[in-house]
Amino acid sequence: MKLQLDLQLFSGEKTEKATPKKRQDTRKKGQVVKSAELSGASILLFVFLIMMVFSNFYKERIVRLFTDIFINRLSMEITGENVMALMMRYGIEVLLLIAPVLLGAVLVALIVNYMQVGFLLVGEGLKPKLEKLDPIKGFKNIFSLRSLVEFAKSILKMSIIGYLVYSTIKGYQSDIASLSHFSLDAILHFAASITLSLGIKIAAALMILAIFDYMYQKYDHEKKIRMSKQDIKDEYKKMEGDPLIKGKIRERQRRMAMQRMMQEVPNADVIITNPTHFAVALKYEGSEMEAPQIIAKGQDYVALRIKEIAKENGVITMENKPLARALFQRAEIGDAIPADLFQAVAEVLAYVYKLKGRTK
Repeated sequence: MKLQLDLQLFSGEKTEKATPKKRQDTRKKGQVVKSAELSGASILLFVFLIMMVFSNFYKERIVRLFTDIFINRLSMEITGENVMALMMRYGIEVLLLIAPVLLGAVLVALIVNYMQVGFLLVGEGLKPKLEKLDPIKGFKNIFSLRSLVEFAKSILKMSIIGYLVYSTIKGYQSDIASLSHFSLDAILHFAASITLSLGIKIAAALMILAIFDYMYQKYDHEKKIRMSKQDIKDEYKKMEGDPLIKGKIRERQRRMAMQRMMQEVPNADVIITNPTHFAVALKYEGSEMEAPQIIAKGQDYVALRIKEIAKENGVITMENKPLARALFQRAEIGDAIPADLFQAVAEVLAYVYKLKGRTK
């Protein structure tokens, strides 16, 4: 099993799911799961539903428009002014006719795209890339698996539309044959009815196909953004930092902390030692502190260095093995001494102050 994992790591095979960071990076580049078929089918279905709902509105507007043209305008005198007025009027009429369709199509397109990718505004796709002009790469894209899938999808769509048109017209074959006996109004009503019925059938069929296309796009996207085990390790290093660099940073931080601690040793009132293994520097300012504080502590080499600095600066060093060990183990630098050690520390400080000839 370990050998297999090592081989995968060495070969760089992309077998792992993309990490959240990789997904975020690809999204920033505009690489998201999106099916153009889903948007197109939704718009087509909505447009035919709008035409069905507003069928009376369209009928009234179209009849009024043609009535005005053929009854009121054929005998009128044509001038530059009335032609411009008519063009303006008929332009408004046409806008009123297509406004529900246009507004609905735009609204549906925005909703469907938002449901697929959310709010996304990137300019990565607008950047010019010279590799797009590579004829060899373009030739490979023509015969790629994705191109074959798109070709098969187009053939399937045309087959579905052709079958629906054929079956619908065949179902109305007898009615179409007898249209010559119908009035003009009945013929128009029949044509509108069969057109709406056929449009909704085609839109519903394309919607089902679009759902499967979205599933394929999601699968293809997940496959493209897969990562190898080495990719995941490199990403982790990039996010967390190289362990060697982090180790050097921590070492430098320790040295700086050690240097600051050693600078506080000359300000200590007393150094309590073990005598060689531990050294704890205590300081007490009655006006500022409620209890003595530990301003430095160390073990072995650090303890020896603390005692050397204390000796150089005239700080008294006292040997008290149990107290030194207890202070070292139970309190950190900057902490007040534990309450149960007050008595022992107070006796040490009293002795130190007596040697110095002062009281606190």
